[in-house]
Amino acid sequence: MRLGTRWAFGSEPPVSVPSELRERIAAAETAFAGDGANRHWTLTWLEGRPIAELDDGTVVRDTIVDAHDADEDW
Repeated sequence: MRLGTRWAFGSEPPVSVPSELRERIAAAETAFAGDGANRHWTLTWLEGRPIAELDDGTVVRDTIVDAHDADEDW
């Protein structure tokens, strides 16, 4: 079992955040362009794979999934 962690939007991710997610997290933060006040990331593990989720539902894993994307298929 791996423990997750939480950190503030715009700050350096904790060491436990895998390097492959760091670039994707930075890209997601850039997309918000200053609209990250009072937001936080949460790192969880699902079946051994890391998932970072922003408070608004934006998810970063293999790709960035915008929670507000109307074209998402469920």
